[in-house]
Amino acid sequence: MGEHDANHRFADEATPEPDHIARARAHALELGAAPISAAVGAQCALVAASSRALNIVEIGTGGGVSGLWLLHGSPRATLTTIDNEPEHLGAARQAFADARIPAARARFITGRAAEVLPRMNEASYDIVLIDADPDGVLEYVEHGLRLARIGGTVLVPRVLRGGAVADPVRRDAVTTAYRSLIQETLSSSAVIGALSIVGESLLQLTTVGADA
Repeated sequence: MGEHDANHRFADEATPEPDHIARARAHALELGAAPISAAVGAQCALVAASSRALNIVEIGTGGGVSGLWLLHGSPRATLTTIDNEPEHLGAARQAFADARIPAARARFITGRAAEVLPRMNEASYDIVLIDADPDGVLEYVEHGLRLARIGGTVLVPRVLRGGAVADPVRRDAVTTAYRSLIQETLSSSAVIGALSIVGESLLQLTTVGADA
């Protein structure tokens, strides 16, 4: 095992996961919902905690795992979660109930993100997490940046696509889209961006004002 792989493994194994999130993960995996890892979840929780987020929206429920991590970081927040798989939303709803999260703090929307996001209010969210159909990542991030308030953060897990983005030989449409997303946002003056390679990777984009 190389140093890079050893660091990844250590970071993954060193991140504890609360019991209620671990239970949600087990159920999500049974459904094939592909939740974010504990390492990425902990990073999302840190962003939520440090920003004192109160309004959060996520695209893709991960069976409730990502939402639970976000609320773990900011217990007073209200979460809106969007997914086109009713079964995944049902798992998230049950996971939230098992975690004793008040019903008023979670809103579940069944539908395609491309149809739901245009109807949502811009500059209204502290955090927008995007973990949905890879084919639509550029469109979703564009919406995410519109929905995030100034100083809000857009989070995109799995942005390195399991190593595909770093491989210059990979030129399929999805990999190219993710590669362009990283390069363009990290060089943009409209956001402050950072790319973490811990876990399955996480792109973090914080919006800045016009006079920043």
